Amino acid sequence: MWDFSILIDYWDDFMAGLGRTVLASLLGLIGSLVLGTLIAVLRIAPFRILNVVGTVYVEFIRNIPLLVTVFFFFLGVPALGIAMEPFTAGTLGLIVYTAAFVAESIRAGIQAVPSGQSEAARSSGLSYIQTMRSIILPQAVKIVLPAIGNQMINLVKNSSVLAVIAGLDLMYYADIINLKTFKGIPVYTLVALFYLLLTIPLSQAVHYMERRFAKSN
Repeated sequence: MWDFSILIDYWDDFMAGLGRTVLASLLGLIGSLVLGTLIAVLRIAPFRILNVVGTVYVEFIRNIPLLVTVFFFFLGVPALGIAMEPFTAGTLGLIVYTAAFVAESIRAGIQAVPSGQSEAARSSGLSYIQTMRSIILPQAVKIVLPAIGNQMINLVKNSSVLAVIAGLDLMYYADIINLKTFKGIPVYTLVALFYLLLTIPLSQAVHYMERRFAKSN
């Protein structure tokens, strides 16, 4: 029942899946931060049409399951004649889904920055984009770092959704090994340990950055 020799027997499979999970997580982290920041800026931009675009994105994406978002890229995009590998479809789904939550966190951070700073920057001649990039966003990110860190940890765990579309991630290989060996408990226990190896250092990194920012303030 607790035969962990399967780790040695299927080492290459576990490592191949772990590598894909790490890659999907890294791409997801970068992509969701970039897209989430853009959506957050749209949400508070001084133009009504941009506010509507940002609001529709957030409300639509965060109120549908992640799996549906992934299936949209896996089934819907190829139906339009655009070829897409399962790994690519799953990663894009992760980015689009997580960006909605990141956007709300960053928007809350932007609104927590005193409005006088934005007004002072604009009165000194900075454009709206320059004000956001140089004055507001650096402060907003510090404020919402814990919330964004939690979203990043969730993203790593959510990457297991790639297994549903044969994205060759860690959970996909775990399912294959389980079907071959019928040793589900040790297989999924090992999978849990691998995910902890990814999420615990990420959590510690967030705590470290929080302390650094607190000292700098």
